[in-house]
Amino acid sequence: MRASGLVVVMAVATGCGGSGTPVPTEVVSTRAAAPSAAPTPSASTPARTPVEAALARLTVQEKVGQLFMPVLYGPSADTVSAENQARFGAATPAKVVAKYRPGGVIIFPWSGNVKSVAQVVGLTNGLQDASPKIPLLIAADQENGRVSRLAPLVTDLPSAKRIGDTGDTSLARAAAKATGTEMRALGVNLDFAPVADVNINPKNPVIGDRAYGSNPRRVATMVGAAVKGFHDAGIASTAKHFPGHGDTSVDSHTGLPVINHSRSQWDRLDAPPFKAAIRADVDAVMSAHVVMPKLDPSGDPATLSKPILTGLLRERLGFDGVVSTDALDMAGVRKKYNDGEVAVRAILAGADLLLMPPNMEKAYKGVLTAVKSGRISKARLDQSVTRLLRLKANRGLLAKAPRADVAKARKVLNSAAHRALARRIVAP
Repeated sequence: MRASGLVVVMAVATGCGGSGTPVPTEVVSTRAAAPSAAPTPSASTPARTPVEAALARLTVQEKVGQLFMPVLYGPSADTVSAENQARFGAATPAKVVAKYRPGGVIIFPWSGNVKSVAQVVGLTNGLQDASPKIPLLIAADQENGRVSRLAPLVTDLPSAKRIGDTGDTSLARAAAKATGTEMRALGVNLDFAPVADVNINPKNPVIGDRAYGSNPRRVATMVGAAVKGFHDAGIASTAKHFPGHGDTSVDSHTGLPVINHSRSQWDRLDAPPFKAAIRADVDAVMSAHVVMPKLDPSGDPATLSKPILTGLLRERLGFDGVVSTDALDMAGVRKKYNDGEVAVRAILAGADLLLMPPNMEKAYKGVLTAVKSGRISKARLDQSVTRLLRLKANRGLLAKAPRADVAKARKVLNSAAHRALARRIVAP
């Protein structure tokens, strides 16, 4: 999908369902070697790509750690927190990172992570310092509108619905670029946005104005433009919530929604924005904790559904980027299985990134045990870790984590140009 030489190599070597092991191309020499000459390594062994080299450096335990994106508590990497101690057995965020080697972290105001520009810059730089082997994905839910986890530090941009109502895709792209630019200045490199749901149920308690609208075609064009805008800013983006959360009357934070769309209805109503996001080269797709019995009769939510995550998203839509779960502490995914089993089933279904496990130790041990027993094959583990490393490489995060700068961040955040853009969007 991507044009860089790195990704072309990895698409061949680690395509969905593959072993993750590159197949060497036979090299035929036209020059006879002396009988006693030692073989030349470069003639028989292809050079490793940066992603392959990074994967080879990781132990099995570290590979399992890469699958996780927890919430850490406190305003700095070195803040001692009773919450971190209770949840992770390590008192500071830096020690949690050192203990589990997660692929990333997600920041929130309610966990004490967002207080001031200087504080967030110090936190993100400190977290990266705690992960010298593989840089972290540092994420936030910065959708704008009512879901703005970096407020009030960032520009107060309108909701997706306000942008969708303009019918102007250039505004969707510009808003995403502005948001991404401000996030990157703070050291945040992954946005769990844009929302790709089509809000066709006016009683929807959780999506509403977070979506670009109720028309699948309109939403699709806006989502594709937003993905490009985030990439313009140099950060990764996520289309959510697959296979679609727009026709629900239950909030998956507190219950388990059931959507009775037929396959043809899903193709017509829910799929178009995700197809547009994939065409725009979206980095990640987030699953929904919703049951669609006509897509998978098992009764499991999409987050734990192989027919949905692998069958529809991977095989039908052709997506080979990172699949992230929605937050694993939500009620919608914890109805049938314990926290360790939920994590294992999500990986087996096709997920790569386990977001916000409510019990990190149980989830980590559950996945590690499944890998050691062969329930999750080592090839399957490598497949997910490769996707995560490839995302980091594509966004310039693998070789060296970029460092945020307080002075530069203060110039970018809530800038006059970004405030003017917000006024343009809401202007009659």
